[in-house]
Amino acid sequence: MNLNLTTATRIGLNLSAMLGIAALMKLGGNLFIPLILAVLMASILYPGARFLHNYMRVPWFFSCVTVLLAAVVSFLVVFVAFAVAIPRTIEGLPKTEEEWREQYKKIQTNLSAVIPYKLDHALHPDPDQSNVYKYAKDYFTSSKISDAIQSIVAAAGGRLWQAILIMFITLFLLLEGQMLADKVRAIFGPSRETQSRVTTALAEMATAIRTYLIWRTIVNIALAVVLGAVYNAAGLKYWYLWALLVAVLSYVPYLGTIAAGIPPTLDAMLFVDPTMALLIGCFYVGVVTFEGYILVPWVMGRSMDLNATTVLLACLFWEEIWGMSGLFLAMPIMAAIKAICMQVDGWQGWGELMGSGPAKPLVLLETDPEKARLDAIAAAGMNGDATVVMDSGHDKGGSPNMGDPKSDAY
Repeated sequence: MNLNLTTATRIGLNLSAMLGIAALMKLGGNLFIPLILAVLMASILYPGARFLHNYMRVPWFFSCVTVLLAAVVSFLVVFVAFAVAIPRTIEGLPKTEEEWREQYKKIQTNLSAVIPYKLDHALHPDPDQSNVYKYAKDYFTSSKISDAIQSIVAAAGGRLWQAILIMFITLFLLLEGQMLADKVRAIFGPSRETQSRVTTALAEMATAIRTYLIWRTIVNIALAVVLGAVYNAAGLKYWYLWALLVAVLSYVPYLGTIAAGIPPTLDAMLFVDPTMALLIGCFYVGVVTFEGYILVPWVMGRSMDLNATTVLLACLFWEEIWGMSGLFLAMPIMAAIKAICMQVDGWQGWGELMGSGPAKPLVLLETDPEKARLDAIAAAGMNGDATVVMDSGHDKGGSPNMGDPKSDAY
């Protein structure tokens, strides 16, 4: 049935569909987030399982279980690292009244060297006259820190069932991944061209996600090691915690990198001296600039070829939909969406829009009705015919056609 929808109507329907999908994903976050995390993990672990099965002759079930257990152990290592670093950080806080006073005076002196103008109003030289000193001392008491740790542990325990669910979904995806991929291809019909496009889209999605997550993890570990060593040499008080933050927050493009650079700079300014804070800030900017503009594009190639505007908008959108989980999932999701767009007729322009390469001219498909109409107009013009060629499907019962001698418009 030909509805003859106007352009405005089509745009309105598309926007309504997008808003409906966004609302569905936001409401179904508890379902979609574990599923997407399981798909990401399965795409990373699948090559390892194939290697064990094909070259080590390990049965497929045990290959999948082995790589999954290796991933679980890796996550436990990160969890234990934070579990050790946070108590060490708490133990480093001042305990006696004299230690609190000395720490406050050192911070006040360092900040006075950077911001000498009217700093005494905010940070009085005498701790007894400073509201900031009283608030900080009260905030970092043992009871409040213990309450904060208990709330964090309770929140982590509440998510334990999701972690177990993700683990089982990942295992089933590994065991039945090939069968599910074949069934997805079968949904789109028997056409060889369509089957080829679906296969290519699935392969590009898996490759892009796998390449990004694996190399992102390797680069993050390298950043944590290098920056941790520099922070330790510079005398930062909590260098180990800042190194861990770099390794975790760098999964969030741009925003996470900026957030990971602020704490060590403040640490140096408050507890070392302003000059060291400036040096650490400059070194951090240099390292992340080299990592973002040289190292990452070199090791990842075009698998994550997304421009900065797309990345930032994706981070804002997925953070609004799924919160912190959306920030970490934004890049893999956008890589999958771009891979789909590049394989669907009429969507290639959106895929190119998300990329960072130069603009490409629109190329009409051989089967595109618009291309056929334009070719007919060009052929008529070469023959000296001024007739306007219209699609036979347009205006069948409507306005008269130009060139019809029986019409009033002739």
